[in-house]
Amino acid sequence: MPEGGFGLYVHWPFCAAKCPYCDFNSHVRREVDAMAYARGLVRELETTAARLDARPALNSIFFGGGTPSLMPGAAVGAVIDAAARLFPFAADIEVTLEANPTSVDAGRFADYAAAGVNRVSMGVQALNDTDLKALGRWHSAAEARAAFEVARRVFERVSFDLIYARPGQSAAAWEAELAEALAMAVDHLSLYQLTIEDGTKFGALHAAGQLVVPDGDTAASLYELTQEICAGAGMPQYEISNHARAGAQSRHNLVYWRYGEFVGVGPGAHGRIRSGEALWATSTERRPEAWLRSVEATGDGLVSRDAVDPADQAREYLVMCLRLAEGLDIARYERLAGRPFDAARFAALAEEGLVIRREGRLFATLRGRLVLNAVAAELAR
Repeated sequence: MPEGGFGLYVHWPFCAAKCPYCDFNSHVRREVDAMAYARGLVRELETTAARLDARPALNSIFFGGGTPSLMPGAAVGAVIDAAARLFPFAADIEVTLEANPTSVDAGRFADYAAAGVNRVSMGVQALNDTDLKALGRWHSAAEARAAFEVARRVFERVSFDLIYARPGQSAAAWEAELAEALAMAVDHLSLYQLTIEDGTKFGALHAAGQLVVPDGDTAASLYELTQEICAGAGMPQYEISNHARAGAQSRHNLVYWRYGEFVGVGPGAHGRIRSGEALWATSTERRPEAWLRSVEATGDGLVSRDAVDPADQAREYLVMCLRLAEGLDIARYERLAGRPFDAARFAALAEEGLVIRREGRLFATLRGRLVLNAVAAELAR
């Protein structure tokens, strides 16, 4: 089994509408031949599996997007069945599907459960209609709550996302909204600060001065408030933006953050797979139609397959694992980097209260996570 685990990411690129803050590889199409794309996903998975030296047990499968809850159950089932044919499954495999409230219905969710999905992650984003409209979401808060209840009736494990540090959002308003979210929550919440990305509608509005978001100090205060409230409710942070009850962490995302290996299939999917002596970074064609043509012609939609230099592996491991409350394994980092951490730089960061070293592991403190990129850059020097 690869260090950090082994997962499969399946990208479904289609959405009913493009959210103004989203820079993911998502596309709005009037008509989609879902089963043709499902066949493409299966074929790309078969081609990728055939390249591997070994086929370790899958810890997780994650259907992301886009809006995977637009997929028919038969398409989801075809991919899961192919994965089961090509790889052994861990006894406790986690199979997650992302869902938007506007595409939730009990019948479709029952089909997903029958196909093997055992966890749903819902993009709720806000619990009031004013902010949902400002975020470009099509659903109302009432529809989000209703969709969440449908998911709870079908699946034992349900997570949902909220975005905070929204324009004009006060600490009191976020505290009230977070209290409602925690009262709803089953076992997991993903709580993301709004980020302004280039190439998005929000990016253009912000650049033009037409969208004002909380400043850095306000956003940091909201972050600290979030950690305090969630920890007090028994759902502490296990990763910078993710909170869970004991044992309910997202196993798939832990594969990323623990720097495990993963196969990525679908338009714009990325992977990290070890073959021979090298770790290979893969990426596929982002445009859905071009990806499908490539898969049908050659067996995959790869546009790059590059060996990751050991020094880059060490930096990636450092950045990913410092996001986690459990921190990183110092011995693994030093093995990848081929050298120990610089003692003077570590001591300086520790003196500032940004990192802690304990029992062979290195942790970023809560304060350190607020400036994590700078901490990681200093440690990697």
